[in-house]
This record gives sequence, structure tokens and C-alpha cells, in this order.
Amino acid sequence: MLGQTAPIFMPVTPVTRPSLLLRVRDSSDTGAWAEFVDLYTPLIFAYARKRGMQDADAADLAQDVLLSVSNAIGGFEYDRRIGAFRAWLFRIAGNRMKNIIAARKIRPQASGDSKVHRQLQNVSKEEDQQIWEQEYQQRTFEWAADRVRTEFKDATFLAFWKTSVDQLPIESVAKELGLSSGAVYIARSRVTRRLREIFRKSVTDD
Repeated sequence: MLGQTAPIFMPVTPVTRPSLLLRVRDSSDTGAWAEFVDLYTPLIFAYARKRGMQDADAADLAQDVLLSVSNAIGGFEYDRRIGAFRAWLFRIAGNRMKNIIAARKIRPQASGDSKVHRQLQNVSKEEDQQIWEQEYQQRTFEWAADRVRTEFKDATFLAFWKTSVDQLPIESVAKELGLSSGAVYIARSRVTRRLREIFRKSVTDD
């Protein structure tokens, strides 16, 4: 993970492109499923952790949700107007989490932590949705950043990261990296432009 906060330039909340969803339906397209897992496993895991689940439970939830997706994706109908896939995935994750909560009511000793159990329960629908949306935006940004990082020299990418994500002053970043302020501006612009291309072509719909 490169950092904890997506930069302020990031476009509107990205949605999964229809082409990937269509490819995932094809069980022989292992590349599509690998891409799908790479994008969504960390999202579901992070969402579960934010909801108070421990690492092992969060990992189990992510695996369970992805298994459910693989079994049900054939019947999913995409509608880009309402961001249907993101909402559908959220419902699956939420339902699986409710099952865990219900199981802990019956077997409270399985949790080993009553505080975690209360945290899982005491979250409003609005708060839950907000947690999901924040993690979705964060993960899609990290996914795109991981892909463009190797396309640039270290100093170029760091100039972008330190000014756009860490929000450090241009002048201090230039001094730290041994660059001119103008070079930092150019570096940030180049990486930003490339990230937007990734969002447009790989994560969002045209």
C-alpha cells in the first residue's frame, strides 16, 4: 500500500467497467478473475476491518464474498446509470457480515471480543454506506497508482505523491528530491494525467 489517502484531484467515484464484468462471467478467462480479485479483495478486507472485524475474520469475509460473486455473476445485469455493481457487491458484503453477527449472537464465544461484536452491530446504514464508499475510492486509487508507479522514475512519482497525496509544499518537495519547483510541477502533472487515463480506460466507463 502506497499511502492512506487518495489525492484531491481524483475524479468522481469510479465504477467497475462493464468489459471486466463480462469477462469475469467467462470461467475460462483466468486473467479477468485475477484482475477482479486483485482489485476487490483489499477493498472488502479494508471495509471489514473498518467495521471492527479482526484480520482473520476480515480475510474470511473477503473470500466468502468473492466466492458468492463467482457463483452469482452470471445473473448480474449491469446498469452504469446507477452504479449497480458497486451497490450489488456492497449488499453481498453486508449480508455476509450480518450472517457473522447472527452467528456470534448464537455463539458469542466465537468472537472472543465483545467490543468487536458491539462495533459490528452499532453502525447505522448511512455510516456503513459511507465506510464502503470511502474504502472503494481509496482502493481504486491505490490500484491505479500501483500500475503507473513503475512507468516513472522514482523522483517523478515521489514528486507527485508527496505534493498530491501527502499535501507537502512544492518547494520543500523540490528541495528534498533535488529538483526545481518547475520540475516538481511537471512531474505531478505527468503522473496525474496518466492516472486519469488509467481511471478512464481501466476502472471507469467511457
